[in-house]
Amino acid sequence: MSTARGARARARIEVTAAIKDEARGQLAAEGAAKLSLRAVARELGMVSSALYRYFPSRDDLLTALIIDAYDSLGEAAEAARAGAAAASPAGQWVAVCEAVRTWALARPHEYALIYGSPVPGYTAPDTTVPAAARVGRVLIGIIGDAHRADGTARPELPDGLLPEARRMAGDFAPELPPEAAPGLVAAWAQLFGLVGFEVFGQFHRVVEERERFFRYAAEGLARQVGLQGVLRGE
Repeated sequence: MSTARGARARARIEVTAAIKDEARGQLAAEGAAKLSLRAVARELGMVSSALYRYFPSRDDLLTALIIDAYDSLGEAAEAARAGAAAASPAGQWVAVCEAVRTWALARPHEYALIYGSPVPGYTAPDTTVPAAARVGRVLIGIIGDAHRADGTARPELPDGLLPEARRMAGDFAPELPPEAAPGLVAAWAQLFGLVGFEVFGQFHRVVEERERFFRYAAEGLARQVGLQGVLRGE
């Protein structure tokens, strides 16, 4: 690559990052529904036509922000599991859940973008799916390792749910016994429900000791998916 091309590539990276940073500021101030390419361009001192060379539409910019948010959250979850590698599977599960909560509380507007109300007129493309799946893959990995290591008990399911359990496992968790899939999906939904309630203020005047409450709830989710051995000291 020539020096000139390298400089142009670096400049493009820098401008793209500046556009995203300004857009995140708009998310915090106005919400995703009011994100405006023209407003972003104005704040950066750019003409709109120049910004469109980086993001042809508002939806393209939203998609980039969504992927960045999912990737950042996924990285936090993966780092938490790696940092708890010496803990029991249940301890790893709790560590990942706590990392999700910590990330969301530090970046509430990005959390709202990916787990809040849908943005009117926007449909997320399939390109967001790999990033969106990262936290789920971490949780699936913890449960899968536990099953391979000690044969964690398979939950009993009503006969009518078994076909759906097999479909779930086949679609996104083939390494798990099918019976484990519904409990995993339920725990995943409950995890983000707990985090969302705190981020969006529904625990106001309901839960005061929120960190302790969250750990208690995360330990309960670990037991729900068949993981044992959560220690208060882990």
